[in-house]
Amino acid sequence: MGRLPRRAFATAALAALSGLGTAGDVAASPDPAARRGRAAPRAVRGMWLATASHRDWPSRTGLSPARQRAELLAHLDTAVRLRLNTVFFQVRPAADALWPSPYEPWSEYLTGVQGRNPGWDPLGTAVREAHVRGLELHAWFNPYRVSGQPDPGRLAASHPARVHPDWTVRYGGKLYYDPGLPAVRTFVRTAMLDAVRRYPVDGVHWDDYFYPYPVPGEVFDDDAAYAEHGTGFSSRAAWRRANIDKLVRETAAAIKKIRPGVRFGISPFGVWRNASTDPLGSPTRAGVETYDDLYADTRKWVKEGWIDYICPQLYWNIGFAAADYAKLLPWWARVVRGTGVQLYAGEALYKAGEPAQPAAWQDPAELSRHLTLAAKYPEVKGHVFFAAREAAADRTGAMARIVADHYRQPARPPR
Repeated sequence: MGRLPRRAFATAALAALSGLGTAGDVAASPDPAARRGRAAPRAVRGMWLATASHRDWPSRTGLSPARQRAELLAHLDTAVRLRLNTVFFQVRPAADALWPSPYEPWSEYLTGVQGRNPGWDPLGTAVREAHVRGLELHAWFNPYRVSGQPDPGRLAASHPARVHPDWTVRYGGKLYYDPGLPAVRTFVRTAMLDAVRRYPVDGVHWDDYFYPYPVPGEVFDDDAAYAEHGTGFSSRAAWRRANIDKLVRETAAAIKKIRPGVRFGISPFGVWRNASTDPLGSPTRAGVETYDDLYADTRKWVKEGWIDYICPQLYWNIGFAAADYAKLLPWWARVVRGTGVQLYAGEALYKAGEPAQPAAWQDPAELSRHLTLAAKYPEVKGHVFFAAREAAADRTGAMARIVADHYRQPARPPR
């Protein structure tokens, strides 16, 4: 599949942006720096485009290929309108695929039936159309989540988890691959990298799901895998962290061999460890710590340079007692300092104006204040907003405020 030369990205983006300014749009004028011959600054301005459970796209089951495609392109157009430059597109929401994968079935979110061919190629279309618009497209994968229900028998007949039920663990009413099995690690890496081989994606992206979030009263049953593969580790927790470390390290190396220049990044839950647990931790009192509860040593991945960027989900307001954005952001800036790993802040756009959220989120300027604060830390190379549905609706004007305050000029993604 074709791809625009990188120089053409900026040209396409500026051409698209120059038409802004009609009623309801934001930031009307073309980039003054571009008019004076200066290159646009480099910063990630991203949004997540989630497909699991029809979160953002497609809006419902049963849409025609033409309607699905139109909705997908509308999200890309929203990104351009808001002067964003990167879309993180969820293409493997649950051990399935939004491209013609030889390893896993078509996602049920396309047709309502797992394994049924939707009649078009969403990932291929997204990459091509994003590049035409001057956007980067990062393929977002979930490594270990298999299904939102626990029965392998309800999966497509050809599904690897149905063929290999011994690869799976039932937990919290859902089904997961067991990260402790080398065969699983090899398979999920191969399945994800198929998309990197096929398409000129700009990045490979994982979110916060490694070992599953704790479910009170339940135990993740990996006894058999630990008995066979856990020899030599000080604890089961240390073994589990080593399993996730291996997948991160091996995937990073494979990406560089398959398609050099593709960036590999992860968007974990925003708290590695609380300072009360570890003096290296953040000044937080979070109920979940990725190191201890998800067995994801996110700080180590940065310090070892295994990833190109980290985008912690800093989904709390400034002043929130248990996890203050204004304290977490500088903590992460210190973590990446001197490593060469880029830091992007994951922003909770979905909370803006949500009645159940604290008072700070009822103020349309809350997120704009996040970007103002981040400008004080040179380690912060951009922001990513969750998620596309809210970016399009912008019910409180929070995104419009961000564009007016911070995105009046285009920016190119950092390299």
